[in-house]
Amino acid sequence: MKTQRSSSRIPVVLKQAEKDILADWVKRQLESSTLRTDLLKEAELRKESAAFLAAFRNATQNGALEDMNAAEWSEVKSGLAELSRSRAQAGFTPAETATFVFSLKQPLFARLQKEFESDTEGLADDMWRATVSIDHLGLYTTEVFQQAREDIIARQQRELLELSTPVVQLWDDILALPLVGTLDSERTQVVMETLLQKIVDTGAAIAIIDITGVPTVDTLVAQHLIKTVSATRLMGADCIISGIRPQIAQTIVHLGVNLGEIPTKATLADAFAVALKRTGASLRPGSEGAR
Repeated sequence: MKTQRSSSRIPVVLKQAEKDILADWVKRQLESSTLRTDLLKEAELRKESAAFLAAFRNATQNGALEDMNAAEWSEVKSGLAELSRSRAQAGFTPAETATFVFSLKQPLFARLQKEFESDTEGLADDMWRATVSIDHLGLYTTEVFQQAREDIIARQQRELLELSTPVVQLWDDILALPLVGTLDSERTQVVMETLLQKIVDTGAAIAIIDITGVPTVDTLVAQHLIKTVSATRLMGADCIISGIRPQIAQTIVHLGVNLGEIPTKATLADAFAVALKRTGASLRPGSEGAR
């Protein structure tokens, strides 16, 4: 005959000995070799520990100890999510962040041993329940931390893309966008957004897209360029593509890519001269120029 599991006494232990468990838990964290005093002050650690333990206690008091997906655990998980994201931003590792949760086991186990004394079966049951609950929350912390790190990396990559696609105003009504490196779909989107916003801000009539720094031009790169030019024209500005080297010209012809009516020039200087002519401006050697 199967023995029925005893009811948990974890809620009682947490309610009666919360202060002692908290003190023991914080003490163990402060003495740990993994403590990052350079990233986390003791006062903040005590505050985070107290908030988590209080939320953990509340969840168990509501009878949701064995259902970690119950609504009672929402406060615990939201608090852990905030903690994980803040530690990811601060520079903690996933292991250091998860250790915050896992380190609660020892203080809780110690109090359970005092509570059960000689009741080994009840102790085993509750230690297993506590282990499952804390492990679940520790893994949840790691998942949130990883997602936060991915979000940070994605944002940094986007910021780098924006920095690598500067739009320069060369003259009244003339913008230049020097491209360096590979032009993929994601970067093309950033290029278009940056260029179009600059056109709105300046009211420029001509944009020069210089591809001197683009190592290779294949069909996909050519399509990206055409899309950028088309978007620019919809904003009321014309485009000139400069930096068409002999190798790139041969590649474009070989691929059968049709750049349509897009003006192309070998150098940025040549494209700038054409742009000046189109806007009715001119430069005189040794002078500031006339418009």
